[in-house]
Amino acid sequence: MASTTALPPTVGFDLDMTLIDSRPGIRACYQALSERTGTHIDADLAVTRLGPPLADELINWFPAERIDEVADLYRAMYPAYAIAATPALPGAREAMSAVREAGGRAVVVTAKHEPNARLHLAHLGIEPDAVIGDLWAEQKASALREHGAGVYVGDHVGDVRGARAADALSVAVATGPCDPAELREAGADVVLTDLTEFPGWLSDHMNGRDNGGRPGYSPAARA
Repeated sequence: MASTTALPPTVGFDLDMTLIDSRPGIRACYQALSERTGTHIDADLAVTRLGPPLADELINWFPAERIDEVADLYRAMYPAYAIAATPALPGAREAMSAVREAGGRAVVVTAKHEPNARLHLAHLGIEPDAVIGDLWAEQKASALREHGAGVYVGDHVGDVRGARAADALSVAVATGPCDPAELREAGADVVLTDLTEFPGWLSDHMNGRDNGGRPGYSPAARA
């Protein structure tokens, strides 16, 4: 009988560019923010570097003393411009289902403003067991630990850092701004092309199978 690897009680997922393609909605919101404030924002450039907190992007376009004010305005405008325009990424629903079918729990831990994160998930019919927002990179470790996450899935090197800070397995998907080489260099344990590969990886992981030779999988040794 094959040996098995126990499923962690919880699998965490990032949101932007992991579960959802938020570029169209965020682009539309930045364009509307630019019109509202009379400040130039290169929305096409901004959506190429999603992941870090909103303030990290706004500082490129607004003086430091206006960041809090503009961030509040952006978040207030966001539901009208970003929710309907944002689709789920391929495999997002199936990845959540795979965790549940395996007897686990799925939680979303994201840097996005939590109320807006919840709006995205509700609009797309994706129902995690918990949603925790407003956490970036190593800050995510607190929520991952609180929920007992043994795996964290994300698209950014910041997500890799968050997983490692929580002593969780880092599963990276190359659907965001960071390419596979960057994700591996940051310390990702596994790099997938996208979430369509996640159910197969999860099955292999639970059953202790080595994925090293399987296309799309790139396990990296933990430091």
